[in-house]
Amino acid sequence: MTPPPLLVTCGLPYTNGPCHLGHLRTYVPADAYVRYMRRKGEEVVFVCGSDNHGTPIVVSAEDAGISPRALSERFHKHFDEAFKRMDVQFDHFGMTDDPANHHRTGSIISALIENGYIYKQIVNQAYCTRCKRFLPDRYVEGICPHCGTPARGDECDQGCGKHLEPGEIKEPVCKVCGTKAEFRNQEHYFFKLSEFKDFLLPFLDNLKGTSNAKNYAIGWIKDELHDWCITRTLEWGVKFPGRDDLVVYVWVDAPIGYIAFTEEWAKKSGKDWKRYWCDGTKVTHFIGGDIIYHHCIFWPALLKGAGYGSPYAIVASGMVKVDDHKFSKSRGYVVWTNDDYLDKGLPADYLRYYLLSYTSHTKELNFSWKVFGERINNEVVNIFGNFVYRTLYFAQKEFGGIPPGDPDPVIATEIEKCLLSVDRFMQEYEFKGAVDAIMSLAAFGNSYIQTNAPWKLIKTDRAAATNVIRNCIQIVKALTQLIEPVMPDSAQRCWKMLGYCDEAKHHPISDATLPVHEVCTSAPVPLFVKMEDAQLAELDALLQKRVAEANKKMEKRPTLSIDDFAKVEMKTGKVLAAEAIPKSGKLLKLQVDIGGETRQIVSGIAQFYKPEELVGKDVIVLTNLAPAKIFGVESNGMILAAGDAASLLTPLRGVEPGTRIR
Repeated sequence: MTPPPLLVTCGLPYTNGPCHLGHLRTYVPADAYVRYMRRKGEEVVFVCGSDNHGTPIVVSAEDAGISPRALSERFHKHFDEAFKRMDVQFDHFGMTDDPANHHRTGSIISALIENGYIYKQIVNQAYCTRCKRFLPDRYVEGICPHCGTPARGDECDQGCGKHLEPGEIKEPVCKVCGTKAEFRNQEHYFFKLSEFKDFLLPFLDNLKGTSNAKNYAIGWIKDELHDWCITRTLEWGVKFPGRDDLVVYVWVDAPIGYIAFTEEWAKKSGKDWKRYWCDGTKVTHFIGGDIIYHHCIFWPALLKGAGYGSPYAIVASGMVKVDDHKFSKSRGYVVWTNDDYLDKGLPADYLRYYLLSYTSHTKELNFSWKVFGERINNEVVNIFGNFVYRTLYFAQKEFGGIPPGDPDPVIATEIEKCLLSVDRFMQEYEFKGAVDAIMSLAAFGNSYIQTNAPWKLIKTDRAAATNVIRNCIQIVKALTQLIEPVMPDSAQRCWKMLGYCDEAKHHPISDATLPVHEVCTSAPVPLFVKMEDAQLAELDALLQKRVAEANKKMEKRPTLSIDDFAKVEMKTGKVLAAEAIPKSGKLLKLQVDIGGETRQIVSGIAQFYKPEELVGKDVIVLTNLAPAKIFGVESNGMILAAGDAASLLTPLRGVEPGTRIR
């Protein structure tokens, strides 16, 4: 029986802003995986596209004075070109606003209606009396009903992280004009997600991919699953069947884009798209860690309800930091793919290497120009590049090219060991492990050529020197074949220096063990150029300037009078007890002595402090803050902290709890 083909997708880039490092954390590993699996002999199709619908694009288009379609086309072209410059090679890159996705979304919604998984219901939705329109998603902001922190209309983005349905947010305000909104009744359509718990648990048990995706989703499913509102009051989007006043929620039509893009590819390739989606599928989704819920819960339930196959694997990346700070465009902690990197003349291969080798795919990636330069210079240039160049240069100088013959068994064994390691890591989506194995082979090659010193040996035993350099050439070939998914341009240039006239990517990965019988016809050149300190300093200065400008903008806030400040009551306190709040990864419940009374305070510092570390700590407390319920726990005050790492403010010398801050 023919195994099902492998279909690989990436989370869709949203067309209201340019490509940045956070995007590439998903697309580069997916591209490397696709390249590797093809060279393992798998039939692979790699599709993606731009996500063109939803409220943020409407808002951005209104600000730019153009239509949402025009804005989407502008950024669609930008992403398409940026990916190609980064050597991310999709078989098809579509748009969710194109006819194929409108048709497929309508077809799936109709199937869900026919199968009894969609119903309509009257909901209270925020309405702006000034703009005279209902406020979907990010047109509205207010207070999270679950934890009491400020939130967007669709998600508690600053607090508990919960998804919010239309009408759930408290104290709604129109983001466009700032007017306090009111709730009005409107008819919407809901997907019966609650009926899929018995399907989702065994589905997740068998799901391949990364453990962070599976474990996160299982935690959600073990709690109560709520039905999803799948319509929005917008003119821009895929119309809900039979309704001109409602569009399908973007988190419905966006993943359906995966199917539509497959259809578009299949049509131009003479293939049947149903092979990839309707039977025993092998669909593998590469996504960011922030959209696990949608891909591991909502999306498979939607496919099941409409009669399609289920995803085979979901590979979720860790988040990105810049200079030890949370990735933030508003605060300037961002690296733009074009402006900050490619347009500076930096090789795509260097950034690909860094993204794949810095850390495990599921862990947090921290980018800094200093570390970037060190990794490139110490590993890519000094280990890999140095071995390749000294080997090829010596072969050309002393033998006029590659001496004939087969490598020694010990060399063949070392290469085979590397092939097995790389294969295991790639199959497990551990790209750092695969790169480390390749670099270990390069380090072995450096040690081998240094120990055997053919430049000395050739003076006394030419045959022995020939054998050494032949072995080194075989290692170079293996390295070239293995590094191609990681650094495709560098691998191809090295392939040509070995004397080959075709493309390295068209050779099976197993060819790494075949002897080299080509003849080098030109002098080799260094594969890589060192990153100079001055260049790195210039790049870092650009980043720091952006951060400073962003901070300056954020600091431009209204000034307070002394009377205003007098209204703020801050006192010293001492933490008496601390414990984690169940099912919340961010919150701790503290009991704080503020002099004469003990306050219960909920603080979002769980990722920075263990509960036992806080007991006995002196802290500063904002004591006249209105009580609030955060994640269902009452909080009476606020612990003050500074910076992204939540450094707690504390008095320099010991003072009694309850001492007023003046």
